[in-house]
Amino acid sequence: MSSNKVLLRVEKLVKHFPIYQGIIVQRQVGAVHAVDGISFDIHQGETLGLVGESGCGKSTTGRTILQLPNYRPTAGSVEFGDLDLVHLKGEELRKTRRKMQMIFQDPYASLNPRMTVGEIIGEPLVIHNVARGKAVQERVENLLELVGLNPAFENRYPHEFSGGQRQRIGVARALALQPELIICDEPISALDVSIQAQVVNLLEDLQKQFNLTYLFIAHDLSMVRHISDRIAVMYLGVIVELTGRQELYDNPLHPYTKALLSAVPIPDPLVEEQRQRVILKGEIPSPVNPPSGCRFRTRCPIAESICAEERPEWREVGSSHFVACHLVKD
Repeated sequence: MSSNKVLLRVEKLVKHFPIYQGIIVQRQVGAVHAVDGISFDIHQGETLGLVGESGCGKSTTGRTILQLPNYRPTAGSVEFGDLDLVHLKGEELRKTRRKMQMIFQDPYASLNPRMTVGEIIGEPLVIHNVARGKAVQERVENLLELVGLNPAFENRYPHEFSGGQRQRIGVARALALQPELIICDEPISALDVSIQAQVVNLLEDLQKQFNLTYLFIAHDLSMVRHISDRIAVMYLGVIVELTGRQELYDNPLHPYTKALLSAVPIPDPLVEEQRQRVILKGEIPSPVNPPSGCRFRTRCPIAESICAEERPEWREVGSSHFVACHLVKD
């Protein structure tokens, strides 16, 4: 159950990756605008879904929030509780990371194949000096049981497990330090459909048990609707709409959100036959040279001249319903 306490506050977060030219003498010739001034809050105990097409900056947002290597923010602030993570470095940042963990997208690539499951899950405990020796083993066995795996598996290697089991190992590793916030970076997209629901149900059960807070990054809108309390829609480095999950599906305001939702199949032939699909023309522009004004204007079916001239203001148009579009009325 989410509370009114804001656990994470992101303000005008920017992450650009410089593009260099030259071999001996390098000079910057441009930048990839992966994340370009986004703002949102996550309340303690809630799940905020972050959706959008591939390459829109969802994963970069999660990694920049955690300040992973090569993902220090270009600008903006990330407040976790009463700490501004952007200004933390070294030991201070390392200690704060105990409270924030990440579940990665690919369970085949995120686990070290040379380490046993026990070593993988126990590594955070050793690095942060939380436990040693037998205490680590006991904690690992408890975590394996918690995520639905046999504790006797701790001496096995990742290649001996299926994709769903590997992702459960990744969940156990994320839980090892008893974090408050977990960023789930498309944790089910690499899994079979039959396994996806099991992993999502596991995440929901763990959230209730430990009052966890999730940023759930995905492109599967039906799954995001199931697990999220609120949903943010991202396009080409910016968030275009944010509101409660039911409000987003019942009353989408941004043209891009409407296009995304129109592509979600409905298991009712009569409703499916009557509804109108929104077909977007053209390709997503390059994040190296994004369009002026509104990022979506080059594919928007209702774009006007003002959309090319001014960047739309991020504003609240209803009760906790935020949108960035010139053509949406208050």
